[in-house]
Amino acid sequence: MPKKRTCALRARKETMSPRERWLAVLRRQKPDRVPMDYWATPEAEAGIMKRLGVSDQWEMFRILHIDRPVTVEPAYVGPALKKGFDYFGVGYTGVSYGKGEYDEPTFHPLAQYSTIDEIEKGYTWPKHDWFDYSVLPAKLSGKEGYPCEGPFSEPFYLYKYLRGMEQSFMDLASDPPLVHYILEKLYDYEYTRILRTLETIPGRLTYNLVGEDFGAQSGLMYSMAHIREFFLPRMKKLMALLHQGGVAVMTHSDGSVREAIPGLIEIGMDILNPVQWRCAGMEREGLKRDFGARIVFHGAMDNQVTMPFGSVADVRREVEDNLRILGANGGYILAPCHNLQSVSPVENIVAMYETGYEEGFLTQ
Repeated sequence: MPKKRTCALRARKETMSPRERWLAVLRRQKPDRVPMDYWATPEAEAGIMKRLGVSDQWEMFRILHIDRPVTVEPAYVGPALKKGFDYFGVGYTGVSYGKGEYDEPTFHPLAQYSTIDEIEKGYTWPKHDWFDYSVLPAKLSGKEGYPCEGPFSEPFYLYKYLRGMEQSFMDLASDPPLVHYILEKLYDYEYTRILRTLETIPGRLTYNLVGEDFGAQSGLMYSMAHIREFFLPRMKKLMALLHQGGVAVMTHSDGSVREAIPGLIEIGMDILNPVQWRCAGMEREGLKRDFGARIVFHGAMDNQVTMPFGSVADVRREVEDNLRILGANGGYILAPCHNLQSVSPVENIVAMYETGYEEGFLTQ
């Protein structure tokens, strides 16, 4: 880290905890600086920690001034799982991408069924008593100054794992009753997970992610008619439950989703993630102008071009642009658009957080 920049960083003085900083942004109050979040693959994280000379993730967050929420999920205590399978019966195979590996679904337990009756007779849905929520308070011990995020919810993403990608898209057009049946099961499962989390750690969740990936690079993956029929009413129910518990709602939806944003705001979205501004219709200036008074933007550090292939100067410039555009008058949390990948140079990742920290004070 250059000496001059290190001195500049040390000259800043924080007056809020990460939790207070997030809450200030969500409440449209002025934080001491713009909060910064973190998503990364294990391989990318290993590179960052090696560069910083640390072995503890939370020490890495401290050094880079990352306001990372603590994630809370119940412990699985159900029947023993077969190796390579999850509690929904989805089977996974590790697939290499060169510098690391992703577990990709290769067995889809509901693909073998053609009707609702067949599923009812042949498939066992996970039961809520398979999960122990009493472990949640311990996950927060010692992290009281950090924000807290509840269980990630993206039911149609799971639907694709259960039925297979191609079949899932075909189902929307060819078998709406089946889609409604499966989604009702999945959304009911998510509703109970959220409810039990709220009951176990009341007043502690900062936000919960209620997402569905609607966007591709140049437009929506689904018609707005399908979005309105299958997704928005069910997402609204989850959002209402969270709002009743005083919890903000983050919606994760990759890609070009501008057409869907008004409907998401109408049902209760508070935070839009990940703001892939290189996708069609996602220009930052337009998003801020049209929606900035009603939602907070989370993300916007481009993982397709800038972070993996840009220079350190490019990264710093993009941080400054995001703070200037999306951070104008508040309402922005700086973060990568998706998981930082091992292809992104570590110096770019460090530069993102260094610049976000230094310039984030100036923005406020």
